Amino acid sequence: MRLPKLSKLELQIMEVLWNNGPTPIREIQESFGPKNRPAYTTVQTMVYRLEAKKALRRARKVGNAHVFEALITRDAARARLVDEFLSLFGGRMQPVMAQLIEAGNLTAKDVADAERLLKELSAKRKKEA
Repeated sequence: MRLPKLSKLELQIMEVLWNNGPTPIREIQESFGPKNRPAYTTVQTMVYRLEAKKALRRARKVGNAHVFEALITRDAARARLVDEFLSLFGGRMQPVMAQLIEAGNLTAKDVADAERLLKELSAKRKKEA
């Protein structure tokens, strides 16, 4: 299944579902801070769009309220975002890493963690082969 492309607001809605589990639209809308809370109808429209994209579904109905649950995982959505981001750099990680280092956003510990993960994945792939 091809993962849907999600907007910033759609990702924020999905974040509520990932954190809270099945949630009605009113609670999704109220989870936004009072300062930047979108209108109920805006959240409702976005939830219905996410439903059409098969990112979430109606889990059940409580009274008049539909309760929605995520169909895609946070990790799957994150992977899609990373793939889209890397495509801006021709699929190459080196320019991204260079920028992160220059901006001071990549530490030696981050690099060590990445090396450890690469070794673990390499060992896992060798076992599966």
